[in-house]
Amino acid sequence: MLEITDQLHGKGVTLQIQNLGIDTATPTGKLMLTMIGAIATFEREIMLERQAEGIALAKAKGVYKGRKPSAREKGPQIMSLLAQGKSKSSISSLLGVSLSSIHRVVRQARI
Repeated sequence: MLEITDQLHGKGVTLQIQNLGIDTATPTGKLMLTMIGAIATFEREIMLERQAEGIALAKAKGVYKGRKPSAREKGPQIMSLLAQGKSKSSISSLLGVSLSSIHRVVRQARI
């Protein structure tokens, strides 16, 4: 956020948050924006930390197993359809898997 504000300031643009009374053209406005950004970053990091702790606890209890990998199970179908000359995008739509998953299956098949 601060980088974007600096880029805009370099172009002669200032940011005014009217409902908060912040104007980045003033030193006080810059300070307030920096503090709001720092608090938002702090809250985000705390949330991610708690999320990671919750996932670790769930894994320890055997509750959290993650999503079942769907594309790997459809690997033989993907390879068969490719051998029939189907395009990767049509296979993606037909089987409900992403193009990146199809590329991954093909790459693993070549190894």
